[in-house]
Amino acid sequence: MGSLQYDGVLVEFEDRLLAHLQIVIVQKIRRNESFLMSWRDSLETGDGHSAIWIHPTHNLYFKFSGGHTPAINSEWVAQLMHSANSSRGLLVMKEGSSAQALTDHDLTGPASVGSNRMGARVKPETFR
Repeated sequence: MGSLQYDGVLVEFEDRLLAHLQIVIVQKIRRNESFLMSWRDSLETGDGHSAIWIHPTHNLYFKFSGGHTPAINSEWVAQLMHSANSSRGLLVMKEGSSAQALTDHDLTGPASVGSNRMGARVKPETFR
């Protein structure tokens, strides 16, 4: 389980997902673009959803728990980038999901095995 630390918030994601998110986030920041990133919270943190506004002037820290770089799926990166460029922002989704297939229910409805959303753990500690 890797993590993304941003502006005092620590969010845990699986390493493979985090590697794909890192590519998209870095591409957006290199273009000096701000954007919203949202995800489904894990059951341990209340099964809701969370979002952060990512701005190029804030520091990001990606921490991977595994010792190897996960294989990158260019189609998944393209789907994540498509959502990041939309008015809804970057929606964290499972590999093979489509950003266009997500509905408001996917953002607020209960997590299920077939959900398009990936559960993430937000740590309440601050790191300022």
